Amino acid sequence: MKNVNIIVACVFILTLVAVGMVLKAAQSVILPFVIAWLLSYVFGPIVRFMARKKIPIFFTIVAVLALFLGVCALGAIFMNTRVVAFASAYPKYYDQLIALTKSFTSSDLFPPDFWDSINWGERMGKYLLSLSGSLVTFLSNLVLVIVFLVFMLLGSPYVEYKIKKAFSVDSGSRILSVLKAISTQIGSYLTLQTLISVSTGVCVWLALSYLRVDFAMTWGVLAFALNFIPTIGSIIASVPPILLALVQYYPNTFPAIGAAVSLLLIQMLIGNVITPKVMGDSLDVSPVVILISLFFWGWLWGVIGALLSVPIVAIIKIICENVDSLNTVGVMMGTGKQYKKEFE
Repeated sequence: MKNVNIIVACVFILTLVAVGMVLKAAQSVILPFVIAWLLSYVFGPIVRFMARKKIPIFFTIVAVLALFLGVCALGAIFMNTRVVAFASAYPKYYDQLIALTKSFTSSDLFPPDFWDSINWGERMGKYLLSLSGSLVTFLSNLVLVIVFLVFMLLGSPYVEYKIKKAFSVDSGSRILSVLKAISTQIGSYLTLQTLISVSTGVCVWLALSYLRVDFAMTWGVLAFALNFIPTIGSIIASVPPILLALVQYYPNTFPAIGAAVSLLLIQMLIGNVITPKVMGDSLDVSPVVILISLFFWGWLWGVIGALLSVPIVAIIKIICENVDSLNTVGVMMGTGKQYKKEFE
């Protein structure tokens, strides 16, 4: 019996490794599919509601996709324009950057011409232009997401009937309740998180505009986007504007200090006060589990994986809670707050 358990554990570990390798190798296909699958939980209720109102599915899907593509296109064009503008303005910060770097490093450790030989201007310019190109590539890859999403939405109104026909009454009811819970929680999370992220972006934009930090709107949009990444997203979004303020006003460091204090207050107020009150325990996922999910999916699929980490772990938890053999895993993935009163 002991040997069997060891074999099962080894097979389980090998299976996880194999699945991870497949997800990594087939990223170009699986990632658009996962994004479309999550979006189907957002747009699916709209399609089903319109179908019950006898409105043709084709027109509903066209309207939903037109809205979605419009928002994506405007966002990509805006970010591409901002990146190009920053790349064009970078040379004027180059001298201040070199002087700032030299002032923070000891002359005994580096030769006098070490920092000048790096040619940061050319390197940073190429990096920003490549980043601009990656935004265009992302928009072009969106076509695959749309293809998957269209087929998922076309079948969305009939999923309920297929489940009722394929399974018994009890099993069908349980599967439908799981799908409803996933749709409700993911939709609620995305709605609330979007509102919180918009508030964060606007506050960052206003604070940096008041301090006259260049590209304040760009940093506000960056704060909005990265706020969807739990824990580390807001930290990453705060670093570039603080560094820019430091370079822009060098040798005066007060604007950079003001930017750092302002962003810290915004993140503390929204992240530690407003977000818990608005979000509550809507997902009921342990912070440790969210952190592990963030690192895993971020390692697997990069920034997009980090953005998807919370919805993915929430879906896994809901499924585990509704499968008897995995219920223990679902309980351990939760915060445990609802069980406190049972044992007090």
